[in-house]
Amino acid sequence: MAKARTLKELKQQGYRTRSVKEELRENLIRKLRQKETIFPGIIGYDQTVIPQIQNAILSGHDFILLGLRGQAKTRILRALPALLDDEIPAIAGCEINDNPFSPVCESCRARARQEGDQLQVVWIPRADRYREKLATPDVTIADLIGDIDPIKAATRKLTFADPEVIHYGIIPRTNRGIFAVNEIPDLQARIQVGLLNILEEGDIQIRGFPVRLPLDLVMVFSANPEDYTNRGNIITPLRDRISSQIMTHYPRRLEEAMAITAQEAWVRRNGSAQVAIPEYLQTVIEEVAFQARANEFVDQKSGVSARVTISLLENVQSNAERRCFLSGAARTVARVADLFAASSAITGKIELVYEGEREGVQAVASLLIGKALKAIFDEHCPDAYKVEGKGKEKEKSPGSAAGGAGNEYDPILNFFKRGATIDISDEASDGEHYQSLKAIPGLEAIARKYLSAAGPGETAAAMEFVLEGLHQSSLLAKDEVAGGRTYRDMFEDMVRGLKK
Repeated sequence: MAKARTLKELKQQGYRTRSVKEELRENLIRKLRQKETIFPGIIGYDQTVIPQIQNAILSGHDFILLGLRGQAKTRILRALPALLDDEIPAIAGCEINDNPFSPVCESCRARARQEGDQLQVVWIPRADRYREKLATPDVTIADLIGDIDPIKAATRKLTFADPEVIHYGIIPRTNRGIFAVNEIPDLQARIQVGLLNILEEGDIQIRGFPVRLPLDLVMVFSANPEDYTNRGNIITPLRDRISSQIMTHYPRRLEEAMAITAQEAWVRRNGSAQVAIPEYLQTVIEEVAFQARANEFVDQKSGVSARVTISLLENVQSNAERRCFLSGAARTVARVADLFAASSAITGKIELVYEGEREGVQAVASLLIGKALKAIFDEHCPDAYKVEGKGKEKEKSPGSAAGGAGNEYDPILNFFKRGATIDISDEASDGEHYQSLKAIPGLEAIARKYLSAAGPGETAAAMEFVLEGLHQSSLLAKDEVAGGRTYRDMFEDMVRGLKK
């Protein structure tokens, strides 16, 4: 069917107008019945946040998403237009997308009286029916709602008492659509007051004009709980008029967090270098965020964004790529060294408490990486603190040499106990890396057995992971040097410390 171009054609086609809230509700019901994915790309909210958003839409509510940074609040808001119709008719040339059947602005009413059924119609796609505003302290009522335009009054020879001299702000221009305000507490209280009538009565007031402009809008908001104390607040009357408050959260399971990172990180790159990132190292990357969200040095009120692990994964891949370019290799496997080299992805994204500031952000980042490595090492490899002897296990204190019968780490620790050291270069090729580590007895067997390593590159990366796991378990000492690190016996390191 051809699109209607006049009000008469719309009537002939039997077009039925709906409010935006009715439109969202009916389209959501259809998608639910057809078992369609409502918010594609949103992971981990299927049983928590998304049902609450659906309830708010079914109730015809304006709502706010309240949560810490990096919890997909803005992405959810930007996905709402998918619940709108493909396009709707509006009066041609109208600044506020007026409904052809019941115009609300003065100029469109005059045109409707004059043109009748020949009133011209245009079609507005759903993408043009969503607008958002980032709340900042410099936002004014004129920006949001509108103001008198003296230039329009002068050029059209109108008095300031004429409603047609009004210049509409972004909210009236979103009429018959969805308007989002990000970080609403940052909006000054006197500006928030200007939103009250829109939420309660659906109209606007501009300066002293006795104009009532009933708008058809869905208003949605986002806010960070940290803002309530640090920068501002949502005034009580406005909060009371926002019908639903929905709490967001970070991924609760490691698998969900890894799926988010894999979806968002830029890892499919064009270039001459191919980088393989082992599954255990990807798990370590995700574990860094979980460790940060429980660490006493990190400000938990500020939160730890999902962007931390996204950036960390990208930096790990980039450091491995750089090694390829320097060595002239076409392929490499990411290693523990790449993870520590990527710590710049952490340092700029975590807020520290006073004790953390004393430690230093770089030290805290290294600590988080170490804790994550230890947690994943314990999942994949045998407990480094337990030795078996004569049929029963007995605990071994951290830092002591493994010497019990049946402990798989004995050959490795005894190698270092005899005074040997291993120097690892961050820029060594996979082959060189493997050659430097294969001299350690028993290390390759553990890497292949517990980390499913195959090939020199994967095996070398797994062997370094085991060494680092033993270091994080306080069974090996490690010295950081420029461009690499040296592993040595823990007892020798303790003696060195006593001598100093």
